[in-house]
Amino acid sequence: MGSAEDRPAPLRLGTVAPDFEAETTAGPIKFHDFIGDKWVVLFSHPEDYTPVCTTELGAFAKLEPEFTKRNVKLIGLSANTVESHGGWVKDIDEISGSQLRFPIIGDKERKIALAYDMLDHQDATNVDSKGIAFTIRSVFVIDPKKTIRTILSYPASTGRNTAEVLRIVDSLQTGDKHRVTTPINWLPGDDVIVHPTVKSPEAEKLFPKMQVVKPYLRFTPLPKEDTSAAKQWDNLRFQQTWEMEWGKAVTNTGY
Repeated sequence: MGSAEDRPAPLRLGTVAPDFEAETTAGPIKFHDFIGDKWVVLFSHPEDYTPVCTTELGAFAKLEPEFTKRNVKLIGLSANTVESHGGWVKDIDEISGSQLRFPIIGDKERKIALAYDMLDHQDATNVDSKGIAFTIRSVFVIDPKKTIRTILSYPASTGRNTAEVLRIVDSLQTGDKHRVTTPINWLPGDDVIVHPTVKSPEAEKLFPKMQVVKPYLRFTPLPKEDTSAAKQWDNLRFQQTWEMEWGKAVTNTGY
């Protein structure tokens, strides 16, 4: 499994997320039915009962209420059994003080991981006892149309930033709603950039407080009622600090 001939074409932004059926810690699912009319963050981790993965899933569990407010479902995946996931979740809850409620897919045969190109065939250190590649730390943000909007890949040795995943969701949803893009280090409440496809006459009508730096660079604030997520980020900054301090207390050897 996983030879060059077996591998599907790499997924791209804008393509439809592959559908699949799977067993999870919350029971069997058909992925497109699971998505329904929600956004979904599908993310993989290399292995259960490993330190970096434990910190990650604990952090995602703590941040899940913020994703839920944004109409987002979380779902994890690794090449372990559902039974293994279930036992490990108890450790995650104990260590992190969280209550992990989102499902985790059991992909022991790596069929889903192969479809989503979640396997690192180059990293000789990220393999099981049989030499078969573990899943890497992949993240897919998928919208209600089942379209892949973001793809992130992290090496097994590097834990993800959960607040950044949430920030990406905020950026995508804000852009879809207002025909804007978001600049470097943007957070909800910050000024946004008018999308290049919105031409000047229409832009002036839609964004009366628009500031034109260059014809191609036009900043604008959004109405206050559309920036309520900004208040939530004060709490998230504290959450991020907690994650950093907690991570220092957990060994960073292994995956």
